[in-house]
Amino acid sequence: MRVPSLTLVAASAALLAPTTLPDAPPPARPGPQARHGSAPGSAAPVRAADLLAAVRDCTPVSQGRYRTDARTPPRIPVCGLRDAVFWKADLDIDCDGRAGDHCNRRTDPYFTQATAFPQSDGRPLDAETLPYVVVPTPSSLWDYRRHGVRGGSVAAVVYRNRVQYAVVGDVGPRGIIGEASYATAKALGMSPDPRSGGAPDGVTYIVFKNSRAEPIEDRTAAERTGERLARAFLGSG
Repeated sequence: MRVPSLTLVAASAALLAPTTLPDAPPPARPGPQARHGSAPGSAAPVRAADLLAAVRDCTPVSQGRYRTDARTPPRIPVCGLRDAVFWKADLDIDCDGRAGDHCNRRTDPYFTQATAFPQSDGRPLDAETLPYVVVPTPSSLWDYRRHGVRGGSVAAVVYRNRVQYAVVGDVGPRGIIGEASYATAKALGMSPDPRSGGAPDGVTYIVFKNSRAEPIEDRTAAERTGERLARAFLGSG
């Protein structure tokens, strides 16, 4: 269930027990991955399976767990590694930012014509064309800023056998996690409809610490930077 980005939702402060993450989706059958931004003749793109293997185990850095929507129990921790933070959740569609044919007040009852992090020219981001992810509002549960994450940080979003690189582009409720832009969902092969699209589970978000796409609205820059960072993250770059 979508909730308005930038709306503060009270988080349930569940104490962390030793964490078992939700099961990863079954391995995909061999075949080409839907990818963007790899130049002809370049090395093969980073595989979804390799990224998922690298984030199999969770060392929580959040002080509790997040909900995937307002009515679900808190069960999603934010996990930390040396070079990244990650979480495994659902994907709700964020259509906020510049109004377009698919993201506007008619198509999305929660639409707001703003994003927490603007383009380099000061205008809101365009959810229809720019893959971006949403991080929760900083709170005692977790503060993304203390973990090398900011607007424009580069993320790898993994769903089934697909990897889509994105930027951190918006901020959502304090107690809810698992949201990305219309363009992210479309690139991952899921319905991007803001009312009914997205995925109920099986989405992994890996945000690379102290990274940044310049400018934030440059999709190609995010994809090139993301591929380089993913290789380094896996020890192959």
